[in-house]
Amino acid sequence: MRFKIAVFFCSIIVTACARKNEQKNQVQPAKPNTIDIVAMLDTVWQTEQVPIRKRDSAFQEYGDESDEYKKYQAIYKKNHSVNEQKIAEILKDGWPSMEEIGEQGNITICNVLQHSSPETRLKYLPLMRQATKNKRLSPWLLARTEDRIATDRGELQIYGGQIKYYPETNTFDVWPIVDPENVDKRRAEIGLEPMAQYLKNRRFPLEWNLENQIKRTVAFESENTKNQ
Repeated sequence: MRFKIAVFFCSIIVTACARKNEQKNQVQPAKPNTIDIVAMLDTVWQTEQVPIRKRDSAFQEYGDESDEYKKYQAIYKKNHSVNEQKIAEILKDGWPSMEEIGEQGNITICNVLQHSSPETRLKYLPLMRQATKNKRLSPWLLARTEDRIATDRGELQIYGGQIKYYPETNTFDVWPIVDPENVDKRRAEIGLEPMAQYLKNRRFPLEWNLENQIKRTVAFESENTKNQ
C-alpha cells in the first residue's frame, strides 16, 4: 500500500515537472523591443531627412527643374513610401510610450505623418490627440499636425508652423494665421518659441513681420468669403 502511494506521488511530481518544462519550451509572443524600435526610427529619420536636406539645397542652388533636385526628390519619395509602412507597423497597436521611443522618436513619427497624404494625417489625428492626453506625445507635435490639416483644408492655421512656397513670388512664407496678434501667446501655451525666433532658426530663415501677416490674414479671409 505504501509503495502504491509513493508511486502515485512520484507520478504527480513527474507530471508537474513535465508540464513546467513544456511551458518553458513554448514560444512566447514576442514583445516589442525598445532598442529595435529606436533603431528602426533612427533609420527612418536618416532616410527621410537626408534626401530632403539635399533636395532643398539643390532647390535653393539650381531650382526645382534641375537634375540634382529631381534626383533627391526621387530618392526621398522612394524612402518615404517604405517609412510610411514602418510607422504604420509601429502605430498599429497604439502610440508608443515616451519611455520606449523618447522625444526624438515622436518627432520622427510625426515628421513621416506630416509628409504623408492628407488622408493619412486625418487617419492618425485621433490617435495623436489621445497620445497627447496620455502624455505620450508633446502638445507642439499635435499642434503642428493640426496646422498642417488646416492648410490641407484651405483654412487659417493656429500656431504658424506651416511654411508654404508661393510660385507667383518665388518665395516661402508663413501660411496665413488666425488672429496673428496673439499667435505667440498660443505658441507659448504649448511650449513653442515666438514666431520671430522660430522663423530665424529654420534651415532657410525668414523674417517675422506681424503687420504684414495681419494684412495677409485679412486678404486670405476676404478671398475665402468671396469664393463661398
